[in-house]
Amino acid sequence: MTRATILLATLLVAGCAAAPTARPAKAPPMAIAYPTVGLERVIGQDADGLVKLFGTPDADVREGAARKLQFGSAICVLDTYLYPQTSGGAARVTYLDAREPDGSAIDRASCVAALTRRDGGR
Repeated sequence: MTRATILLATLLVAGCAAAPTARPAKAPPMAIAYPTVGLERVIGQDADGLVKLFGTPDADVREGAARKLQFGSAICVLDTYLYPQTSGGAARVTYLDAREPDGSAIDRASCVAALTRRDGGR
């Protein structure tokens, strides 16, 4: 083989090699912003405030320092999650979730409104 043939063969083989591709950097997971419009009456309440607003809870579950109070009606089920505050004092609602009695999704603010109207909005 001639030197030119060897050089040509080497170039052809090198052309077949795939260049390494850079993988895109993974973006950090985005925090989901849950709207709180219509939830002002609930977020920040302590357990006594929730009882005044909705009546006796249907469930009261404690896990460590956290507490979940559940309120329900024929329209929806509302789970309120109370956590101790760093400044001390009573545990307060920091998050809530809502669903229809069959488990279907429902707007949280609509559920709060429905539950406060069931007893005349205590």
